[in-house]
Order: sequence, then C-alpha cells, then structure tokens
Amino acid sequence: MNLSSLLRRKSITHILRDAKEELALDGEGKELKRELGVKDLTALGIAAVIGAGIFSTIGNAAFQGGPAVSLLFIFTGVACAFSALCYAEFASTVPVSGSAYTYAYVAFGELIAWIIGWDLLLEYAIGNVVVAQSWSEYFTDFFNKVGSHYGMHNIPTYLITDYRSAYDGFTQASDSLQHGFILNNLSPKLGNAYAAWQNSPHIGNIPIIMNLPALLITFIITCLVYMGIKDTRNVNNVMVAIKLIVVLLVIAIGALYISTDNWSPFIPHGLNGVMKGASAVFFAYIGFDAISTTAEECRDAKRDLPRGIIYSLIICTILYVAVALVLTGMTSYKNLGVGDPLLYIFKLKGITWMTYVVGFSAIVAMASVLLVFQVGQPRIWMSMGRDGLLPKVFSKIHPVYKTPSFSTILTGLLVAVPLFFMKMEELTDLTSIGTLFAFVLVCGGILVMKNNPEMKEGKFKVPYISGRYIVPGLFALALFILFFWFPDVLRDFFNFNDFATKIPMLLFIVIAIIMTIATIIRKLALIPVLGLLSCLYIMTGLGITNWLRFVIWLIVGLVIYFLYSRRHSKLQT
Repeated sequence: MNLSSLLRRKSITHILRDAKEELALDGEGKELKRELGVKDLTALGIAAVIGAGIFSTIGNAAFQGGPAVSLLFIFTGVACAFSALCYAEFASTVPVSGSAYTYAYVAFGELIAWIIGWDLLLEYAIGNVVVAQSWSEYFTDFFNKVGSHYGMHNIPTYLITDYRSAYDGFTQASDSLQHGFILNNLSPKLGNAYAAWQNSPHIGNIPIIMNLPALLITFIITCLVYMGIKDTRNVNNVMVAIKLIVVLLVIAIGALYISTDNWSPFIPHGLNGVMKGASAVFFAYIGFDAISTTAEECRDAKRDLPRGIIYSLIICTILYVAVALVLTGMTSYKNLGVGDPLLYIFKLKGITWMTYVVGFSAIVAMASVLLVFQVGQPRIWMSMGRDGLLPKVFSKIHPVYKTPSFSTILTGLLVAVPLFFMKMEELTDLTSIGTLFAFVLVCGGILVMKNNPEMKEGKFKVPYISGRYIVPGLFALALFILFFWFPDVLRDFFNFNDFATKIPMLLFIVIAIIMTIATIIRKLALIPVLGLLSCLYIMTGLGITNWLRFVIWLIVGLVIYFLYSRRHSKLQT
C-alpha cells in the first residue's frame, strides 16, 4: 500500500462515464427520473433550511447571544454562501448524485472521498433523528392542545418518549423525590420522563416505551421518498408554500409588538455568548447541500442546481434574520430559553390563534426537513455503491419508482432504530460538525481544482477575486477587533487551565495562518478561502467533546475503508 493508491482520483470525465455505464449496465429501470426544475430545487433548499431553526433552536440561540444572534445568522449565512458558491460550481461541473462525496473524489482522491461520504452518513442519519424527535414534540403539543377542546385524552407519555430519556428521567426524578422534592415541582420534561417509565405497559419485565409519532413520520416520509421523486417534489412544494406563508405572517404580526428597548444591550454576553449559539444557528443551515444530491433528477443540472442552491440560501437567511429580530424585539432575550420560542412569544402576547397556526406550521416544516434529508442520504450511498466503496446493492434502482430502493429503506431504518434510545440534545452539535467538515472540504476542493481544465465545462463559476491582499487584511482586522473590543476573549484563550478545550481554536489559528500565507504566495481565490476559514471557525465553537466524538466516528470509518472499501473499489479492480 502506498500513498498514491489512497489518493487515487477520478477525473470528471471518468465519473460521468461511470454513472452513464452503471445506468446502462442492467438495462431499463436503472435511470432516475428527471423531474426537478429550478423552482423545485429552490423549494427543496427552503424545505431543508426552514425547520427546527426557526421553530425551535432559535430560542436558545437568542437566550445565549441576545439580539446579536441576528448577526450570527448573517455571519453563518455568509459562511454558507461562500460554501454554497463552491457547491454550485461543482454541481454545475459534475452533475452526478453524491454531493460532497463525489466532489472530494474529483479533488482529493478516494480516501478523502470515503471520509466525507462516511461523514455525510453521520450528518444525514443523526440530523434526521433530531428532526423526527422535534416533529414529535410539536405534533404531540398540537394534538394535545386541539384534543383538549374535544374531550380527547392526551397521548400517553410512554408513547412520546424514547427509552433512554425515560430511564434517565426516572432515575433523576426518583433521586430528587428521595431528597424531599414534590412530583409537581419537577420540570415538565423530567416529570414526563418519570411518568413514561412509571406508567408504561410491560411485556414480562420489559417496559414498552417508544416515540411513536417520530417513528410514524419516519415511516411515512420513507415510503413517500421510496415511491418517487415526482410525488416527493409535489408534496414538498405544498409544504414549503404553507410554511413560507406562516413565517411571513409571524414576521408581519410580530413586528407590531416590537419594543426597541428589548434590543439593548445588543450583545449582552459578548462574543463568547454569541458563539455559544453557533451550533444551534448552523444546524438551521445544514440542509442546503442536500439539493446537490438530486443532480441526476434535474432537467438541467448544470444550469438549475447552482441557482436552486443560491436562491434558497438567500431567501432563508433573510427570513432567519427577520425572525430573530422580531423575537428579540417582542420580549427580552432572557425569556427565550425555551424549545418552542414562537409558540411561547405569541402565548405571552395573548395572540392565542397564532399559537395554533404556528403549531400546525411547525409540524409541516419539520416534516419537509425530514423529507429532504431522506432524499439526500440514499443518493450519496448510491454513488458510493457505484464506485465499489459500498456493496453493489446500495446502488440498486427500483425498476418502477426509479429511486435507490435499498438505500432508501436502509436510511429509514437508520433513523427509526436510534429513535428508541438516542437523546436529541446530544445530537445537534455532532450533526453540525459533520456538515461543516463537508463544507470545508468542498471549499478546499475548489482551490485544488482551480487550474483543472475539466472545471471549465460547468455553466457556473465561483467569481474569482484575488485574496492576496484581502485575506491578510481581514486577518489583521480580526486581531485588531479582538485586541481592542473583545479583550476578554483573548484573556480566556491564553488561560491554559483547561488546555483541551482550546485545541479546536489552536487548530483554526494554525490553518488560518497557513491559508493566509498560501493566499499571498499563490494568489488564491478569496471566496473559497473565506468559506473554508469561516466554516472552520464555526467548528471551533462546537466544543472539544463533539470534536472527539467526530474523530472517533472517522476512525471507525477508516477501519471499514481499509477492511472492505479499498479492496472493492472500482479503481482497485
């Protein structure tokens, strides 16, 4: 084994030819249906991005960062825009399902492609678990609220709680009760977990506890995705229209209740406070890369994919900033540390009818996010199966529905099974770090491929702006701002009592210095450099624990690569 075998690349011509030969290999039924236009792709992007961010995580992000969370949405949107432009160029040049996995195969070679493919498995599978659990919470709240008006019983707690949360909640609540706490004084979440464990039916000694709504929506969405891209597109377009109307209604009505006093202080907890909301804010944006997985289902991928990616990101960033300003203007940021900020704020203002509208819209929004994620994952596996890095069954196309059938079913199972035992709060940051890593590699790929003649075939190019003077200027400006405006951040960084937590930032600083020097010497393009560095910077805010989990996940992936994928790769055989 030598390094060249690990970094063996596929040319763009090779990838396009392999995709065509794979489709023709088994005759009719191997080709995906080309049903998507630019409007459909934009709707898929909006469906993926407008979801848990607006209806859930924006509350805690605002609680941590204050009104300045709106700036964080802008910063994150700009960082994603740099990455989106890089995605758009690759999507225009390599119009094949596979997203960042395929782009990495072209730019960096097989080993890096495998790593990013394995990373995307983490992003989509765990992201779907989070979204399914969020959907269940909103559905349960809405169902119980509406049902109470008609004398219906609430959904039993043991049917809306995962096994692990119920067990941990029961253990913690029991300990509190033994120390004199009253059951009614426990937090609602802890009380529900305790009740779920206490009241659950048993088969023998095994309690029957499951998040049934999350399992049902996963099953329904998986069936819809399995049955074809046309039905998926039609359902998604309807859901996107509903949630856009509601979000605009939230902004319009909320603006009437804004008090500018609530925007002061604008950055109550400094830069550290703002960055604590980074993972929650970025989690809202992770879906736009899923659009590029539908390349083989676009009518004109080279033209429409870049437009869909860019249009959806612009629309979503504007909506997120507007909602953040409205929320923090309607009440103090101190009141927003809740899981359902929009429901909370309209209930606080006594606008009861809006709580029903928001509740229903949240159900629709979460379902559309899950739908797009469930579309993206199987198409990446399909590409990896074509290349031999996964067994051939992963690339199997259904002869009637024209979808990657085995991969779609497996994706559904990989969401459904963890729903029994995984807790949502442990997953959000891990999903974000995986997505950011993909963005970093895609931006780096554009830099690597800048002189490749094959890249001239695409219909979209990242605008070339030399970063030779701008990047070092921005680096110096960042140091100046830190030194004079945020000295507390510098003091905290040079306090090495907890050195391990500083490792991600040290890594960023080293890479930033290297990239700055390389930009000066080689006149690197500004946009991909800024995309790489901004995404890497956001990664530093996700905590050393998530970095360790991410590294362990990648190590597991490398073991699988060397035991199976490397030997079965088509480039090997």
